[in-house]
Amino acid sequence: MKFIASHRNLWGLLALTSFILFAGWFEITHPEGFSSLTGGIFTFDALVRIGILTIVVVGLNLLMGYTGQASLGQAAFYGMGAYFSAIFTARASVVGIPDTIANSWWWPWLLIPAGMLITGFFAYLVGRPILRLKGHYLAMATLGLGIVVVILFRENFGISAKVLSLTGGSDGIPGIPRLRIGTYELWPVTRYYFLVWAMALLSIILSLNIVNSRVGRALRAIHSSDLAAEVIGVNTAEFKTRVFVLSAIMGSLAGSLYAHFQAAVSPPTFGFVASLDLVIMAAMGGMASVWGAPFGVAAFFLIRELLRARMHLVVEGASGEYEVIAFGLILILLMIFAPDGVVFGVRNTLHRLRHKPLSDS
Repeated sequence: MKFIASHRNLWGLLALTSFILFAGWFEITHPEGFSSLTGGIFTFDALVRIGILTIVVVGLNLLMGYTGQASLGQAAFYGMGAYFSAIFTARASVVGIPDTIANSWWWPWLLIPAGMLITGFFAYLVGRPILRLKGHYLAMATLGLGIVVVILFRENFGISAKVLSLTGGSDGIPGIPRLRIGTYELWPVTRYYFLVWAMALLSIILSLNIVNSRVGRALRAIHSSDLAAEVIGVNTAEFKTRVFVLSAIMGSLAGSLYAHFQAAVSPPTFGFVASLDLVIMAAMGGMASVWGAPFGVAAFFLIRELLRARMHLVVEGASGEYEVIAFGLILILLMIFAPDGVVFGVRNTLHRLRHKPLSDS
């Protein structure tokens, strides 16, 4: 594998895997659970959500950070995977799936790759025309795509609920079954945690191999200049579409994992605010870095939960508005002092400290 050529990537994978195993072990073996290490600020539930969103942001980083294609609708693909799994499990009888199939343990596992394929095909169809746009025009087009998808979820795909209730409208779909292997259910959350992070690690490894290959060099060339990339023989339209489809497939996988974790889905989870949060996570970690995904998502959750738990100590009687203001200020400071994200910021700081000249004293 090409990423092994980089010792930093190998050590990064080992470090992340070690932390994942430690956190899971601690949650299982200690009655207080993982949250006792952080004073209740950071829960084990949050670690599962970080793993799920890491998969989405890895795909977004490939699209925005490496290929330079703006996207404000990534949550739409996340939602498509979630709703596909939800409809064909919790609403299986409505769509005509026999109970013998719908109640089989392997059925939800079959739906996950099926949802990825359908989402990828949809992304291919809309990506061909959309990716001809550039800059803010492309951002607005992906924003519109995300809004349309969420409206379809909320409006039951335009079908009267009395005729066929697929999405549950604004209320969403509850009662999504847990994943299991035979009679072994991947629940409680400690079991599901390892599945989620296994998928997250696989997405990171896949992306590291992509960015360190000939394809990765082509993507960086497109990011620098479409015209220059075309001159050296890069089929820019084809590469843009492929990355767009790959990011959609990753989003669909994460959406299916979310549906079976949350056991319910609803339209607001996949709306514009969710897409904006994903972009913020990518920017915080560093868009031009695969490692920016887990670190960006973790930083986003850590700052948000820390403000929720401790904001009242800074401002007496602080409400949610103060948390939003404080989060905005922190984000501004991060963009000023670490414009390339926390991964590059920490790496550059360590590099400067390592090569700092000794004083004469």
